[in-house]
Amino acid sequence: MARFKWIYYLRNVGAALPLLFALIFDYYESESEYLVWGVGPTIFLIGVAIRIWAQQHLHYRMGIHKQLTTTGPYRLVRNPLYIANTLAYVGVTFCPELLWLAPLTLMWGIGVYSLVIRYEEEHLLNKYGDSYQRYLEEVPRWIPKRIGLRHLGLVNGYLGRTVSVEFACLFGLLPYVVKEMLG
Repeated sequence: MARFKWIYYLRNVGAALPLLFALIFDYYESESEYLVWGVGPTIFLIGVAIRIWAQQHLHYRMGIHKQLTTTGPYRLVRNPLYIANTLAYVGVTFCPELLWLAPLTLMWGIGVYSLVIRYEEEHLLNKYGDSYQRYLEEVPRWIPKRIGLRHLGLVNGYLGRTVSVEFACLFGLLPYVVKEMLG
């Protein structure tokens, strides 16, 4: 699986490539203000909210000791951050009025992150062994089996720190809003 190591390190840049296209081109723009300014930012904010929820449990960007995370959204799916990123990227494609790009961005994100996950799962299996193997068997990769509201840890002691660390994600929408306002 070493062949996927490079895509692991470039995962978010690779998954966001359609956003570069959305920033540069303006072909076949939609003029639906409801979709552009209602649905798009809503999908984006849902993605950011899932990122905040997942980061509260993962602690990756907060410099806290890493361990196998199976709480919060990680009880439902193994890759909530990749789901969140993909949703945020799809939401962003609405702002420059390129609605046709949203399904392509969704498929692109799923494709890139699927390659990343192949590498990541092997790495985590080597790192955590049997406990990760059980986790692989119990928790689905993308789509939850069930969503129970008990014990999901929607808010924990790391919420404030997580919001401050993830606040920069909101700036991801800014270039597209500026492009739309200037265009």
